[in-house]
Amino acid sequence: MGERGTARFHGPSDLHLHSTHSDGTEAPAQVFSAAHRHGIRTAALTDHDTTAGWAEAAQAATSLGMTFIPGMELSAQHEWRSIHVLGYLFDPDDTALRALTDRIRASRLTRARTMADRLGQDFALTWADILDHTADGATVGRPHIADALVARGYVADRGEAFARMLSPRSPYYVSLYAPDPITAVSTIRQAGGVPIIAHPAGRTGLLSAGLIDELLSAGLAGFEIGHRENLEPDLGVLRRLVAERDLIATGSSDYHGVGKPNVPGEFTTSDEMVARILDAGTGSAPVTP
Repeated sequence: MGERGTARFHGPSDLHLHSTHSDGTEAPAQVFSAAHRHGIRTAALTDHDTTAGWAEAAQAATSLGMTFIPGMELSAQHEWRSIHVLGYLFDPDDTALRALTDRIRASRLTRARTMADRLGQDFALTWADILDHTADGATVGRPHIADALVARGYVADRGEAFARMLSPRSPYYVSLYAPDPITAVSTIRQAGGVPIIAHPAGRTGLLSAGLIDELLSAGLAGFEIGHRENLEPDLGVLRRLVAERDLIATGSSDYHGVGKPNVPGEFTTSDEMVARILDAGTGSAPVTP
């Protein structure tokens, strides 16, 4: 996909977008059309734990005169905390990475079915209802359960479903297998990719300094500094770290279609940082018009 060493791109750039291949509400072509309408000219599709939307996204980007950067958001977990690692320009056929994503997706499906069974004991909600809100080829996850709950009128929106029935504190909740973040980062790096921690300064707070050092030693390239979930003062700490260690800093919307209020281009990545990602990634290549 694409050619290394000849990549051209032009901003503005949004490097965190989701489609129906994970928990977005729009197909890849619609996602890129939305990004284009909002002025984005370079974009990455970063569906959770899958690269299934790459071909459609690349075709849509080309038709719109945009640059497509192949990506993914890989699930990881450290102790009680969920950590998402954005990976760019990795080899989608890398054996270790594929084994990891296959295991995560299998766990996600088992988890969703178990949660559906638990919810079905108290609500008029069936597995078929949930599948009605899941695109063909997508792995069923909590967002699809949330959409089914919304359709049944039990909650107003996804946010309420996640705060109530789908929260880790809920009796309906089932944990998901995810690798530790060091494994996630090193696997992306070994597949030729560029790993970036997504929304790293949210409500759960910063990763510990010790863990950050371990992640950097494993090949972490930087942090998603521009994101609506990041909060001060932790964001300031990360900005200083990025400057001191000369790390990559990205900014992105985390667009999910109507599933979230995020809008393409609400945060963007500078041309300098996009160029650094393109220079560092060796597993796949961007697609340019």
